Amino acid sequence: MLGENHALIFEFPEYRDAIHHLKETDEEFARLAKEYHELDHKIRGLEVNAVPTTDDNFMTLKSRRVTLKDELHKRLLNGKG
Repeated sequence: MLGENHALIFEFPEYRDAIHHLKETDEEFARLAKEYHELDHKIRGLEVNAVPTTDDNFMTLKSRRVTLKDELHKRLLNGKG
């Protein structure tokens, strides 16, 4: 769905408290979460505003978002950043 918000708290609602805690206490988790958030915001902006971009660029951005999401999820499963 175009323009869908993929914020971590929507992707992993069961980890809401852990996400908040790790953002506050783990510098690397916070850095990855910030990159994820900024990338999701950029992708949604491209989708919603129909900003011209190449398919390769768009797919690269989405691929990076998936990679970050996977890494953040692993860290959440481990209970630490």
